[in-house]
Amino acid sequence: MKSVSEDIPDVAPPSPEERTLTDSTESPPPQPPRVVVPRWVQLVLLPIALLAAWALSKAAGKVVLIFIVAAVIALILNPIVALLQRSRLPRTVAVLAVYLGFFLILAGIGLLLANPISNQVRSFTHALPNLVNEANVTIVGFQGDLHRIGIHVQLAEQGKTALQTLQDKLSKSGGSIVSFGGDILTEGVKAGFDIVLVFVLSVYMLLYGEHIGGLVRKAMPNGDGTRADDYPTLVQNAVSRYVGGQLLFSVIMGTTCGVALYIFGLLGIFPDGGHYAVVFGVLFGLFELIPYVGPFLGAIPPILVALLSDPISAVWVGLLFLGIQQLEGHIVAPQIFGHTLRINPLLVIFALLLGEQLYGIVGALTALPVLSVLRTTVVYLSRHLTLEPWDRSGDRLL
Repeated sequence: MKSVSEDIPDVAPPSPEERTLTDSTESPPPQPPRVVVPRWVQLVLLPIALLAAWALSKAAGKVVLIFIVAAVIALILNPIVALLQRSRLPRTVAVLAVYLGFFLILAGIGLLLANPISNQVRSFTHALPNLVNEANVTIVGFQGDLHRIGIHVQLAEQGKTALQTLQDKLSKSGGSIVSFGGDILTEGVKAGFDIVLVFVLSVYMLLYGEHIGGLVRKAMPNGDGTRADDYPTLVQNAVSRYVGGQLLFSVIMGTTCGVALYIFGLLGIFPDGGHYAVVFGVLFGLFELIPYVGPFLGAIPPILVALLSDPISAVWVGLLFLGIQQLEGHIVAPQIFGHTLRINPLLVIFALLLGEQLYGIVGALTALPVLSVLRTTVVYLSRHLTLEPWDRSGDRLL
């Protein structure tokens, strides 16, 4: 008599390859139903909401910018905080550790750069008397050239060096200079308070990041439950891509500047370029973090040093930076930001101009991450929203 177990054929457990094949053929998570936007919302509520948001941003002024900068900083640092939380570290301690680590990294970078920069500054200080003498000779020669073509400008008076003459003329405008310096000091104090406020707000945003993310998920249409369709995660990734692209861009342009100036020094076109290549390269890379005006600001120090030594060298250095900026605008920037932001270059230029017009340099600095977040929002909403169609049957009341 057979047992019941003998009638059941032996079935071997699935192999790892079969399990992988079975897992790969599983259907993706079901998409949630699209949210239908009624016609009355399209016609009335959306335009009113956009106008109200614009009016509020104009009335709030700098407050909106401060919150935007703090939010961008919080989005940049949040992945590191989340990584520390996976190590069973409380979120408060993780936030404090991230900021402490950030300041320690800045201090470490400063220590690494301090030695070469101090050496080059010391070399520049020793060479300064010769540069001053050469500048005096250059200014006197330039004044003679102007006189020969009929332009009478007194750059150097009898018995004085050219720089002493310029110093005397500047001293006559001492009141205006002091007033201008006071305005700069006042703006610097205001900027210091704004920086502290941004720092405090970013800390609070990181501390309550999980609660803010939950509120955002409730306000937005539901995703499919995966991280690839989670709106807060997508926004964070968009900002992280911008930061990665910007850092890579700054490193490439700073290195290009330093190497080019070093080559100019070796060739004798700009002798001081070989001595101060590291300083100029670091400064140019740092200024590249400022969109729109950064390349021009980064070119000023080497051009001024070249002008003090030889005006012809200054012309060549100016042409060098003009070529670097063309390389930056037409090759490097479109390749890097086009890949990271996935946005048409025309929209990038428009965002930079609009940000600079509204909030100055800080507005231009935050324009691209804001544009990246807006792009992510539009893509997400287009995936989960549908507009209620309008009646196009052609029936009209007569």
